[in-house]
Amino acid sequence: MSWSSLSLTGLSATLLIAIGCSSARRGEPVAGPLASLSNEERTGRTVFMQACYQCHPGGMAGLGPAINDKPLPEWLVKMQVRQGLGAMPSFDESEISESDLDALAAYVSAMRSSERLPPGD
Repeated sequence: MSWSSLSLTGLSATLLIAIGCSSARRGEPVAGPLASLSNEERTGRTVFMQACYQCHPGGMAGLGPAINDKPLPEWLVKMQVRQGLGAMPSFDESEISESDLDALAAYVSAMRSSERLPPGD
């Protein structure tokens, strides 16, 4: 096999891996736009805008990955916020209180909830 064939094969494999690892729904929430928010979810949206929006604008990919298209349970969202992961910083209770963390997890969960779709969508 020639070097050009190997290079082409390697490039093809890299492209296939990149395509396979990306989401076709990259910025699209699983359930579409939120129709309404509870009081807790509104609080969570405020916390999200203050602590998360910079890296996850609107829940989409930015500096961090999209979070509006991943069906993570709320406990895992809370753990990730507290522990951080990779480039994501951790947020302790002095930065996000327990009640605000509960509200944030509810808001992130609501971004993916099919029950939030307007009728007919």
